[in-house]
Amino acid sequence: MAGVGTWDIAGDTVKSSVRAGLDAGYGHVDTAEGYKNEAEIGEALADYDREDVFLTSKVLPKHLDYESVVESCEASLSRLGTDYLDLYLVHWPNPAVSIRETMDAMATLQDQGKVRNVGVSNFSASQLGAAQHVADVPIAVNQIEYHPWNTQDQVVEFCRDTDTVVEAAAPLARTEVFADETVQDVAEKYDRSPAQVVLKWAVENGVVVLPKSSSPEHVRQNLDLFDWDMDDADRERIDAIDREKAVYDTGVYDWTQDTYGISQ
Repeated sequence: MAGVGTWDIAGDTVKSSVRAGLDAGYGHVDTAEGYKNEAEIGEALADYDREDVFLTSKVLPKHLDYESVVESCEASLSRLGTDYLDLYLVHWPNPAVSIRETMDAMATLQDQGKVRNVGVSNFSASQLGAAQHVADVPIAVNQIEYHPWNTQDQVVEFCRDTDTVVEAAAPLARTEVFADETVQDVAEKYDRSPAQVVLKWAVENGVVVLPKSSSPEHVRQNLDLFDWDMDDADRERIDAIDREKAVYDTGVYDWTQDTYGISQ
């Protein structure tokens, strides 16, 4: 229910983070071609048994045509030093490319054994439904922004109705949620960090969390979720936080930037 997130860290820092996570007992590492750290993660993973690691990467929205999906996956495999991914995600929807074409490429990758599971990221309920409608392979995961200030209830409900696992990108709201008074109060009650409380809350809500930290100590602390209990009343207090704020999935995108690369 918890994985090592690697957004916005690279070099020796991401290698230390991944190693700290795997040594602490994480079994899941999450990256993406857009994170530009796959080569370093591959170096770290070389010290571990590949079958013991659930490895996820993602394809950028500018690469969602059929040939580019296949090429991007093969490039990610090369950088990561592996011959398969446990999970390959469409990083963001791209309205300029047919989702049918993208899903056809995903099916090919799965048939070839290069991808074991297919998923999406940052998809709304309607976008996920459309992808499910045209895909020849099950869509196992929707990785979305999810934290106490952005619970995306409609998306989560649709995922559960369609047996799609919800993964939390930015489960700590990039640390902004640490300042929330309710989170601080609950953390004080249990003598835990705000990060541990927020991650525990998400896991108990049935969401897979992918916290990112550049500190090996914090990576280890973020996994300390399973040897203590949070009262239902305290989880419901966090559920009821009356604030809505997205830290990255704001619904406004710059279609000219390199992430999307949609030409006119």
